[in-house]
Amino acid sequence: MEISMPPPQIYVEKTLAIIKPDIVDKEEEIQDIILRSGFTIVQRRKLHLSPEHCSNFYVEQYGKMFFPNLTAYMSSGPLVAMILARHKAITYWKELLGPSNSLVAKETHPDSLRAIYGTDDLRNALHGSNDFTAAEREIRFMFPKDLAS
Repeated sequence: MEISMPPPQIYVEKTLAIIKPDIVDKEEEIQDIILRSGFTIVQRRKLHLSPEHCSNFYVEQYGKMFFPNLTAYMSSGPLVAMILARHKAITYWKELLGPSNSLVAKETHPDSLRAIYGTDDLRNALHGSNDFTAAEREIRFMFPKDLAS
């Protein structure tokens, strides 16, 4: 008697990646690194957020000293939002990004994307979701089901 085994299940996780306004001109270069790192770009969207939209996106940072500068920076020009997918996408994307402070990244993780493209703690070039819950919320925010024109 032959036993039929189901094919192995591979869990593919999704995370949100944002190329921030000051490095949007490096989009092609960054997308190439993303693809070479084993990610699939599921969706991509270029948009310009208002300060109000930035406040809503970064609501968990509300009340912190840097919040006004963060919303001003993120609304200063167009950005590129992408849904990235792969096994353990959140963890691997965070590893590729490096520390959130670009100055620290340059010292401790010189090959990380924030070390290469970031300027300082605020202008750290790229965003990545912190965990599964944040990824779900952020993806829904940047990619609402109905993108009305």
